Parts: sequence; C-alpha cells; structure tokens
Amino acid sequence: MPAIGRLEDEFAAIADYWSPRVVAAANGQYVKLAKAKGEFVWHAHADEDEFFMVHRGILTIRYRDRDDAVLGPGDFHVVPRGVEHSPLADEEVWLMLIEPAETAHTGDVESPMSKSIASQTAHLA
Repeated sequence: MPAIGRLEDEFAAIADYWSPRVVAAANGQYVKLAKAKGEFVWHAHADEDEFFMVHRGILTIRYRDRDDAVLGPGDFHVVPRGVEHSPLADEEVWLMLIEPAETAHTGDVESPMSKSIASQTAHLA
C-alpha cells in the first residue's frame, strides 16, 4: 500500500457499485472505499461492528428494528455487530468503511453482490 494515498484517486479507480476497495490497513482493520447506488442486500455481521462515513452523496442505512440512519457528506455511523441492515443510495454515493480485515462483505448472507476479501485487495498485489 502506498505511504500516502489520495481519496479522489482511489475513488476514481472504483468502477463497480457495492465493490469495496481496500486502501489501507491498520491494527487488523481495513479501510475500504466504495461507490454505492441502488439497494444493497439485507445482512448482518455477527462479530463485527461496521463503520460508515460518507464522502459524497446521501446514504441511508435501513434497519428492521430501529430508525434508519441518513448520512450526508462528512457524516459517519456505526452499525453494531449482529444488527441486520441494508444500505440504500438513490444517487451515487462515495463512502468509507472501516472494519476488521476478516469481515465478510455481505456478512451472514451469500449473495451475487458478495465480494471476497481477495477481490477487495486484488489491486494491492
């Protein structure tokens, strides 16, 4: 990984929605960037909290058992471990995720939208 990275350059390298790109690693955590548009699969991460921060656009994190979280540029939110959620972006959103390196993309759900950790780090090889 480069010693210095630029968010704009990393976001420019992302071609597909809902396909996170690992841009840094620290203390067993991955910092991932993603572009989002449309609806993501309902899922939960049994053992990991998930940190979302919006760089551009509006992201809604929907919950079944609590109020939705609506995030705009500069806003962040943590989805607690074990809580089912589904991100939604009506227009393109640029977001950052911070989560343990072993966190499965779609948690406990296997979906055509699932991306392996290998695919999220492939550009680093």
